[in-house]
Amino acid sequence: MELDNKESAILKTEYEFELPKGYVDTENGTCHKTGIMRLATAADEILPAQDPRVISNPPYLTCIILSRVVTKLGNLDKNQITPKTIENMFLSDLNYLRALYQKINFDNVLQTVCPKCQNKFNVDLQNLD
Repeated sequence: MELDNKESAILKTEYEFELPKGYVDTENGTCHKTGIMRLATAADEILPAQDPRVISNPPYLTCIILSRVVTKLGNLDKNQITPKTIENMFLSDLNYLRALYQKINFDNVLQTVCPKCQNKFNVDLQNLD
């Protein structure tokens, strides 16, 4: 888990990104490349599974989840980022957002400190065999 060490440890919950190609807003011709994604909550994974669009087409879950966790995209705010927005992205941008979602929500690296020498190091929790 990534923590910022300042006065106290604060969990980082928002991550800036830049899309490889950018979302083209066909209404006004604007290309949106930069944005912010927040950490997902349990509701972000659970509630979309009940959506009729997901029940009839399970891969659509990605569009709904990403529309919930992307809080800014260029000059679009949270209320303007819908599943339709994600649907209309180039495939490379969709794959980029999927990979970012995986990294920030399922990163299994833990920063720890040696109790003897006080050295900080990362432990990959997936490779503890």
